[in-house]
Amino acid sequence: MEDNIIEWEAAMAVRSGNEQQASTRRSTLEAELRVEANRLRTRLQPVVEQHHLYLEEVDIKVAGSHRTVHVVVDLPEDASGSVGLDVISAISTDLSTAMDEDPENDDRPYSLEISSPGVSRPLTEPRHWRRNVGRMIEVKPVSGDAILGRLQEVSDTGVRILPQLPVRKGTKAKQGDPLTLDFSRISKGTVQVEFAHTQDEQHDHHDDSEGTSPVRPGDTERQGDPDGH
Repeated sequence: MEDNIIEWEAAMAVRSGNEQQASTRRSTLEAELRVEANRLRTRLQPVVEQHHLYLEEVDIKVAGSHRTVHVVVDLPEDASGSVGLDVISAISTDLSTAMDEDPENDDRPYSLEISSPGVSRPLTEPRHWRRNVGRMIEVKPVSGDAILGRLQEVSDTGVRILPQLPVRKGTKAKQGDPLTLDFSRISKGTVQVEFAHTQDEQHDHHDDSEGTSPVRPGDTERQGDPDGH
């Protein structure tokens, strides 16, 4: 029986060692991908700016020897509307060229995906809030209940919201007094999809579809796959 216990303890030690090695490898890979994403961001940012867009994010995923590089672009914070599929298609060509001509490219196969932010993107930076002035926003404060309201104004330190008061089903929505919240008091902010719009709001909502254009080396055709924004 003692022999069985010793064998079990030895097996558990080997298993624990293998799991620790796997965790270390994952952490190392994630760190390497972050460094590579930052390097590509520096390389691709001038290309994005040439199209008068803002480079929101560069993310890299790896499956075996294949890389998927996901680039998220957005309009400047003082612009209205959203990035159209024609713009996504145009910038995808230039970004693909920049990737192919990268002097540090190691010839590993990759896919390049370009998209604009969707409505589900959390509002984590002041520019995200400014891009959504006039929309219905749900704000979760650091303490207290969530607040639903129309985003009226954004400053360097916080936001002003016109709260929508809870009413009985079937009755007209009521608004409370304007509320100012510092960014330090906000835990999370998200845009809410509205189904009852005025004609102008419907037009704005239509413009906010997320554009996605997958690009692979050698591709001659680039597609747009609109998502809900």
